[in-house]
Amino acid sequence: MTRDIQVRTRKRNELVDITSTIRGLIAESGVIEGLCHIFVPHTTAAVTINEKADPAVASDISNTLGKIVPAGWGYRHAEGNSDSHVKSSLVGASEFVIISGGEPLLGTWQAVFFCEFDGPRSRRCVVRITGE
Repeated sequence: MTRDIQVRTRKRNELVDITSTIRGLIAESGVIEGLCHIFVPHTTAAVTINEKADPAVASDISNTLGKIVPAGWGYRHAEGNSDSHVKSSLVGASEFVIISGGEPLLGTWQAVFFCEFDGPRSRRCVVRITGE
């Protein structure tokens, strides 16, 4: 099963928790044992798995990436969003989550985050669920 999910971001740099949507798609698929592949088809966005319990973690990730890859640092790309492209490459365009017992096999504190680096925008993720 392959589905697109829409993500609306509100800030230039933002991590959006999409875990509940992923859980819903896994349930809809009926897959009990398998894989869930989350792919972001954008060059200035990404996806990651990290802690959700403390919202400061997502903020720390975003702020740290902003310090490592600052906006307006004399990049050659004329569009003005080179930092967004670099952040996307550092974080990555896809994640795999194991499905076990019909649920995503995530740790107690883990969540799946859509990472926006050039917002606000209306974005999409492609989710493919395979298994039995």
